[in-house]
Amino acid sequence: MLDRQKVRLGIAPIAWTNDDMPDLGAENTFEQCVSEMALAGFTGCEVGNKYPKDTAVLKKALELRGMQICNAWYSTFLTTKPYEETEKGFLQHITFLKEMGAKVVGVSEQGHSIQGTDKSIFRDKYVMNDEEWELLCTGLNKLGKVAKDVGIALTFHHHMGTVVQTAAEIDRMMENTDPELVGLLFDSGHLAYCGENYLEVLKKYAARTRHVHLKDIRPEVVAKVKAENLSFLAGVRLGTFTVPGDGSLDFAPIFDILADTGYEGYVLVEAEQDPAVANPLEYAMKARKYIAEKAGL
Repeated sequence: MLDRQKVRLGIAPIAWTNDDMPDLGAENTFEQCVSEMALAGFTGCEVGNKYPKDTAVLKKALELRGMQICNAWYSTFLTTKPYEETEKGFLQHITFLKEMGAKVVGVSEQGHSIQGTDKSIFRDKYVMNDEEWELLCTGLNKLGKVAKDVGIALTFHHHMGTVVQTAAEIDRMMENTDPELVGLLFDSGHLAYCGENYLEVLKKYAARTRHVHLKDIRPEVVAKVKAENLSFLAGVRLGTFTVPGDGSLDFAPIFDILADTGYEGYVLVEAEQDPAVANPLEYAMKARKYIAEKAGL
């Protein structure tokens, strides 16, 4: 069981409104999203495209519901653009997070990413060369120092369709970055999606894990995506992902590993689905019930 004094439970707004496909959940407002998060029993959340940009307005809305921001995605382009371009936006981003009380920032390398395209998620993934690996790892160390100076921990989000997707790619990224500056954002669903042993990855890097995404998968949809060479976004529309307790993954061993290594921070439900098919409040409550039973949170 996880320590309630050290571990808190959050949920991502992507189940209500999808940033990559705005038509999914276009009808759902920010107020409905955060109200239903709180109603389902969550105390933390990440940031969606409908969230107020004014920190005073956002803080008030969240405080009324007993919630807070725990992380927000940041896209880096360290392999395809000058480092300075990424750092400028990154500094603004983490300054916002610091003001909102967050402790971590989740970054994902979007140079050469196909996650937002119509390319086949399994067939067309880009593989970096040595020069690009050097750009990525050097850049992450620099950003990690910038974040540390602000009081935010950089966590790297491995993700389907990006240049750091597989266990081997996670290994190379982790081995060539400074543990004091770069941590891991562990995502169960993305590792299971690409066929990796997600428990072994977590065991290996539990000590450097600073943020956790709890995401389940539907294997039959993954099989369809693979067989028909579908894109990442097409898979989301079909229901590749779901909340913990509704798919094929057993999260109890994940919680055990985190407990054994003294994990502190947020574990966050993130399962992008079509809200017209998978009612966000219903699935949030389903996830909350499952996590209470398996993790004691």
